Amino acid sequence: MRNTYVGRSVFLTGHTGFKGSWMSAWLARLGARVTGYALPAPSQPSLFALAGIEDALEAHHLADVRDSAALENALRAAQPEIVFHLAAQPLVRASYRDPATTWATNVMGTVNLLEACRHCPSVRAIVIVTTDKCYDNKEWLWGYRESDPLGGYDPYSASKAGAELVTASYRQAFLDQQGVLVATARAGNVIGGGDWSEDRLLPDAARAVAGRGTLRIRHPEATRPWQHVLESLNGYLLLGARLLAGEREFASAFNFGPEACDNQPVSEVLALLQKHWPGLNWEADTATGAEAPHEARYLYLDSSKAKRMLSWHSRWSLSQALAATAEWYRHVHEEPGLARHVMEYQIEQFSQDGTMPLTVKAELADSVESA
Repeated sequence: MRNTYVGRSVFLTGHTGFKGSWMSAWLARLGARVTGYALPAPSQPSLFALAGIEDALEAHHLADVRDSAALENALRAAQPEIVFHLAAQPLVRASYRDPATTWATNVMGTVNLLEACRHCPSVRAIVIVTTDKCYDNKEWLWGYRESDPLGGYDPYSASKAGAELVTASYRQAFLDQQGVLVATARAGNVIGGGDWSEDRLLPDAARAVAGRGTLRIRHPEATRPWQHVLESLNGYLLLGARLLAGEREFASAFNFGPEACDNQPVSEVLALLQKHWPGLNWEADTATGAEAPHEARYLYLDSSKAKRMLSWHSRWSLSQALAATAEWYRHVHEEPGLARHVMEYQIEQFSQDGTMPLTVKAELADSVESA
């Protein structure tokens, strides 16, 4: 991918978030000239600030995707060849508290982005990131395919299904005729170091360990497609590369989910995590779970299309992903200045051979000393 992205102008929305910070760091390592557009970092602490991600960017815009004029101005100033749209209101429970903002951000924000792109002559390729939750969830025991119906019970899931429909409409009505290739990417529940979002399993675990408390779990039986954040980003980058190459058959929807064996219930994830993070204690909170708003109990993606067409596959098992995540939090808890360094080390390990030991290799300690 280095040959694809080196020297290219890339426009990335949502760059101050957890996934956007990892994406910014990876694109910078690939030699891309990255312009970021997002609201201020959504958590405190934030990976964006802790890892000094702004230093990796060519330009940094703090603005809202709901502001169509600001978005179009930033896009025109960057003159990107490819756009990755990660900005979103990404939390299910937050969408129950504020459905209007969720719909406005996830649907109209996508409209604004695509509208700006179709008026920016430099844009050749667009990857719109949605979610595994955009499917009409039937609580099936098999994986959802890209051809399955879209839907959503909660405002977050439904709004992401709406973003998929918006993208398909813009593709057919405008972008195809302009020669701009646009695809959507649907990933599983991503984990990794530096996520401090509310109501997410690994960030809640990190807070519990840091505070020497007990993590309380609403639905320990809920099953999700868990994967390290680098797995999904690898899919986005591979997909973007094919769009930049002008391959029209890739201008469609793609799932990027883990292997079936890594589609595990929350209780199993926490049991695996405790092996790498002995300080973690948790218990089921059945009272809170009963009172909580509806959330899907079972969700799994079929990623056969990405494997067949993109040669994409999961590189880290769930155990390796959890080990890498715990390793990041442990190192950065002890020394916050290592945040960016551990990120880049893990990106390098993932990129080179897809392997990650259960403890950080000696090379990391050596490279930290020399940094």
